[in-house]
Amino acid sequence: MTGDQVGERRLSIGAAIREAIIEEMQRDERVFLIGEDIGIPGGFGGAFGVYLGLPEIFGRDRIIDTPISEKAIAGAAVGAAMMGMRPIPDLQYSDFVFECMDEIVNQAAKMRYMSGGRIRVPLVLRLPVGASNRGAQHGQSPESYFIHVPGLKVVCPSDAYHAKGIMKAAIRDDDPVLVFEHKLLYGSKGRESAGGLDLTAHVPEEEYVVPLGQAVVKRAGTDVTIVATHLVLYRCLAAAEILAEEGIECEVIDPLSLLPLDVETIYASVDRTGRLVIAHEDTLTGGWGAELAARVVGERFDSLRAPIVRIAGHDVPLPVAPALEEAVIPSIDRIADQVRALVAARR
Repeated sequence: MTGDQVGERRLSIGAAIREAIIEEMQRDERVFLIGEDIGIPGGFGGAFGVYLGLPEIFGRDRIIDTPISEKAIAGAAVGAAMMGMRPIPDLQYSDFVFECMDEIVNQAAKMRYMSGGRIRVPLVLRLPVGASNRGAQHGQSPESYFIHVPGLKVVCPSDAYHAKGIMKAAIRDDDPVLVFEHKLLYGSKGRESAGGLDLTAHVPEEEYVVPLGQAVVKRAGTDVTIVATHLVLYRCLAAAEILAEEGIECEVIDPLSLLPLDVETIYASVDRTGRLVIAHEDTLTGGWGAELAARVVGERFDSLRAPIVRIAGHDVPLPVAPALEEAVIPSIDRIADQVRALVAARR
């Protein structure tokens, strides 16, 4: 299934993640939530409403509110996971993960290796990302920091169908999984569409799991391969529609998982199109797009008919002013212009 069926029940990403968590908490009593403002009776269900109603279902013993301390949240979660629990620590913004880098990078990621496989750390860290007029300390996309860390798994769901399936797979995984979710794609109640985007997708009622490390082709094409995540994925799809009217057919791939990364799906697409564009909201220098570009050059150089193009946020702190913020992150026009230039190039 792709999550694009018409005439079936449709959920927002936020609702799909909530449903996945409820199902997994009902399935496994070891699963619990820990974070700031997530279990307040009559509260707003966390920073983006994902946990609405969960305290009434599971009680405060499994929906644990904490002080404002990311180190405490991550440290408690790592310890609980090492003792056999399956915690879901919640950070209100991904920017705050830098407060608990030791717990995530030096402890969670390395314990299984350092113990010879005897100790596992099955936790799922939820991290909202993305520019949303909140400024330089509340709008970053730090996924690329963590693909550098052996022992972690890094996923970036962009639609409700895959968000639910990936969340269920992450909770069942025996390694620490970092789930990066874009703030503007949650589609909370009353905000199921934004900027012309439908933020809902078909989510079947029956049980399903989306394996980590499996990319999905969101749009088939023959002229250029585009790999993108989160909000920029939707901008790439919009650009692809514009370019199709000009005779340029783009194949758009959502990797879903950055670590492990489904390079085979991407390689197969590049073999067909001969061109690759990688787009993400994070800054250009050192972004995950650079790693993917290096792999494609190393493994599929002979398939390339033109240089690889990376489209990313500019290398500046995110401004808070909406017009300036929009100038920093990739726009539909910028994506379309760079694809046109790439297709016009000849090797």
